Amino acid sequence: MTHPPAADPPEESVYAGLVDVDGDAAQWAFGTGFDDPLAGVDTAVPEGVDRADLAAYCLMLGDDALVLSQRLAEWCSRAPELEEDVALANISLDLLGQARLLLSRAAAADPGAVPALPTGSPVPAEDALAFFRGPDAFRNTVLAELPNGDFAQSTLRLLLFSVWRLALLERLRGSADPVLAAVAAKGVAEVAYHRDYAARWTVTLARGTAESRRRAESGAAAVWPHAAELFAVHAVERRMAASGAGTAPDAVRPACEAVLGEALSAAGLPMPDLDGGARPRGRAGEHTEALAELTAEMQSLARAHPRGTW
Repeated sequence: MTHPPAADPPEESVYAGLVDVDGDAAQWAFGTGFDDPLAGVDTAVPEGVDRADLAAYCLMLGDDALVLSQRLAEWCSRAPELEEDVALANISLDLLGQARLLLSRAAAADPGAVPALPTGSPVPAEDALAFFRGPDAFRNTVLAELPNGDFAQSTLRLLLFSVWRLALLERLRGSADPVLAAVAAKGVAEVAYHRDYAARWTVTLARGTAESRRRAESGAAAVWPHAAELFAVHAVERRMAASGAGTAPDAVRPACEAVLGEALSAAGLPMPDLDGGARPRGRAGEHTEALAELTAEMQSLARAHPRGTW
């Protein structure tokens, strides 16, 4: 909660680098030693880009990252090895950082998209979008919200998600919206690691013991039915692609087929159907009960203290 301002620590203090001595608060969002990815970026909405569509599009991409980040965080202290515990937590944090930037962009593009909070609430707009929307207002794909299952199922979900998201981000580096382009440029390096991490574990599990093989096959059976929805195009995505600021997900299907084919061939696992005539359910606010359970836990503290500062 709120604390009184502290005196500047002496220069030799190991905590000196944590103090906001130069008026730049970006360190709290990106950590010491990291640069604000939006520093120097023109944040004006480009001419020809509809503000409401830009906000909705950023919510879609941001909610994908936020929801899967929460799922991966559930592995903290539960992964099969300490190394994997750390890796999954880091991947979760990468996605959380992407979510923060995208939700901030959504709020800036269309302030009307931000939920109303009690008068005097200090909650920033991106937090309001994360913690004060009901599950029906989330626009993530259903794949992101599915329960984790075992380690093999989580690995196969991460492989599918990261192959798809990396293909989107690579295209978005050329977005007409400078903020989206900057967020994508930052995210490409992160998600490339997520994809390679998941691909390595997919092959290891599928080519490992009989038990790990069985679990990999079961994980694929649980995850693959949700693959086609990733490439179903919502009207907002179509309009954003036409404006030059976004990418229609069906445009990245060939690239995803090639990467998944390479990884799954090495693993000896079947390919998912990426063109199954699916509807963009999650983009339209149609979710499973699993998302309501996830958001109830994720939002409980913020909703209990809507006027709190931290």
